[in-house]
Amino acid sequence: MMWNYGAWGGFPWMWIFPLIFLIVILLFLFRGSGWPVCGGHGPRKRGESARELLDRRYARGEISREEYQQMKKDLG
Repeated sequence: MMWNYGAWGGFPWMWIFPLIFLIVILLFLFRGSGWPVCGGHGPRKRGESARELLDRRYARGEISREEYQQMKKDLG
């Protein structure tokens, strides 16, 4: 009897494509969930106060000392 797909009968292709499809679906599902491997930025800190945000921006050099002091004064 002759096999249409060789000795394996197409066996490897029956499992490779669904496996690749599953991996792609899992990557899309976990992409936004905070996994650094998939492009997320890690767990995000919730409830960060305005003062903590301001301190972080000043530490990164995004705002000048004068801007920092004025904004800190505005926050109270």
